[in-house]
Amino acid sequence: MSTTAEPSRKPMPSALTFARHAKCSTTKARASTLHLPHGSVPLPIFMPVATQASLKGLTYDQLRQTGCMLCLNNTYHLGLKPGQAVLDAVGGAHKLQGWDRNLLTDSGGFQMVSLLKLATVTEEGVRFLSPHDGTPMLLTPEHSISLQNSIGSDIIMQLDDVIATTSPDHARIKEAMGRSVRWLDRCIDAHKNPESQNLFCIIQGGLDLELRRQCCAEMVARDTPGIAIGGLSGGEAKEEFCKVVDTCTGLLPEEKPRYVMGVGYPEDMIVAIALGADMFDCVWPTRTARFGNAIVSSGTLNLGHKTYAQDFGPIDEECTCACCRPTKQGGLGITRAYMFHVTQKETVGAHLLTIHNVHFMLSLMGAARQAILEDRYPSFVRDFFSKIYDGDKSKFPEWAVGALRGVGVDLLAE
Repeated sequence: MSTTAEPSRKPMPSALTFARHAKCSTTKARASTLHLPHGSVPLPIFMPVATQASLKGLTYDQLRQTGCMLCLNNTYHLGLKPGQAVLDAVGGAHKLQGWDRNLLTDSGGFQMVSLLKLATVTEEGVRFLSPHDGTPMLLTPEHSISLQNSIGSDIIMQLDDVIATTSPDHARIKEAMGRSVRWLDRCIDAHKNPESQNLFCIIQGGLDLELRRQCCAEMVARDTPGIAIGGLSGGEAKEEFCKVVDTCTGLLPEEKPRYVMGVGYPEDMIVAIALGADMFDCVWPTRTARFGNAIVSSGTLNLGHKTYAQDFGPIDEECTCACCRPTKQGGLGITRAYMFHVTQKETVGAHLLTIHNVHFMLSLMGAARQAILEDRYPSFVRDFFSKIYDGDKSKFPEWAVGALRGVGVDLLAE
């Protein structure tokens, strides 16, 4: 098929309101509020990933207590189990899992390509073999949207053609970019609930900035309620990641949310916020909890290490999560020594660290947002990196130094 032309369609109905509050006077960082059908979401935001309608290690009451207003479900997994018929019968994933706040679902396409070796992409869709019985299956843009309509998520993603950024096949990357635009048109046409579910487009183009610019122009012309930058966090150099984010955000409308997909390390998010991004997601905080790692302001702590066997301080002195708060303040008063005792041996260890890690990530985004509102984001960024690297500027990663310098923040300045 040929490259798409700018569509002559009516603006899509929107079930969100995007309220901008402040923009950093130095960087491109923004503080906003995303008003969605199941509540308001402060931006910038980290979104925990509840893959199969369950955040591993947490009940939804505990997730609410972290302040989370928006988490992810996985279309691919929910389409397999419980399946579309059950989702339709129960009235969607909110009711199925007892979550009364917002949900975002991916399109399912990434899992088809990343998890299943025997998958091929054609103009029609993604052909693959069922992981259950090996029967041939096909995921089309229309079916992806139909599944997400049944799930009832507040934000749904278009089916896109996903190619690893590290691929040397430039022709294939260009093909995937063009196909993602064409598939967006099919997703828009198939979307049955635009008044209650917000369809986000996904910008592709690999690490080729010219392809990214072309894709931005095409996607912006479709006027979807929100815009995602896809195809990153796939092993590319961080310098290249930053160039793509910076280039794309510079071409996107100010009045729409910007979602960088699959990004969730604290350093990556803090830099991407400075580059103009608003929304992030990643399984890392919950997955690393299951390996006994706590995320703290100085980096990560492996609480399974024997050095913590007699450490009776909280997981993180600065944290106010239910685990770290002392009992006299209504918390659990969990100590590092206790975590050493249960980590990697008892399921409660992963459970407690998941509470802490999710709370930490949401609090970090809240602190970043407050810094933007008070127009002190550059100093917030400098303090953030100083804590991680114990004030040793020689250890600051070059990619972060370079990217931040590009938006007016010199991490190495005295």
